[in-house]
Amino acid sequence: MRTTLTIDDDVAVRLRRLQAERHERFREIANEALRLGLKQMLKPGPPKSQRTLTNEVALGRCLIGSIDDVSEALATAEGENFR
Repeated sequence: MRTTLTIDDDVAVRLRRLQAERHERFREIANEALRLGLKQMLKPGPPKSQRTLTNEVALGRCLIGSIDDVSEALATAEGENFR
């Protein structure tokens, strides 16, 4: 099949370099690159959303009276005798 394709400059440079290294026709290099790229793009990826389960851990009782009282929580964390 014959078609016209506009290739970005950076892609064209890489194709030309590969063509020079392999001493193959541009068409062959471009077709191989497209095949490999399409194969990669069409691979099934990981599921969109994977459910992750975590184990429960008992943390013990709360060490401060109320976590709503910021000053008490900071004092406890800093080791001050707040009460």
